[in-house]
Amino acid sequence: MSLDKKRIIELVEEDFEDLELWVPVMRLREEGIDVVLTGKEKGKIYYGKHGVPVEAEASFDAVSPAEYDGILVPGGWAPDKLRRYPEVIEMVRHMEHHQKLIGQICHAGWVLISADILTDKKVTSTPGIKDDMKNAGAVWYDEEVVIDGHLVSSRRPPDIPAYCRGLVQSLKK
Repeated sequence: MSLDKKRIIELVEEDFEDLELWVPVMRLREEGIDVVLTGKEKGKIYYGKHGVPVEAEASFDAVSPAEYDGILVPGGWAPDKLRRYPEVIEMVRHMEHHQKLIGQICHAGWVLISADILTDKKVTSTPGIKDDMKNAGAVWYDEEVVIDGHLVSSRRPPDIPAYCRGLVQSLKK
């Protein structure tokens, strides 16, 4: 199945985990998927925890989730900031409602918790937010990747290869 017609929102904010943002972006782009780096301000340069920059190609308020096939939330400390934007919460809820891909890795689960979409979902995350995920109603697993329908979750940078395979697999359905 050709993925070159697919479009994905990749959320960006300061202090993202560099590998957790860039490796999935590169892997999906390798498949021909249009991944749009989306932050609060279009054109702003955001920096990862290790100093790797990313320029927002679109702003939250200019993106219509109905025009996309999914959303990715990077880990690091960015999710704690991303979860405070009503536009981000609405994008995630839209993807959930329409059963479109939601990819989350590491601390990204915080955004899904704030969007209140984890009841009875099978997920993983960094073990540091395991209790948060469970308290939000999720069924948590300590595995490199967990796929529950359209939701693909992963724990941390060493799990990125499995995470990327899960993302591609989900988009091919």
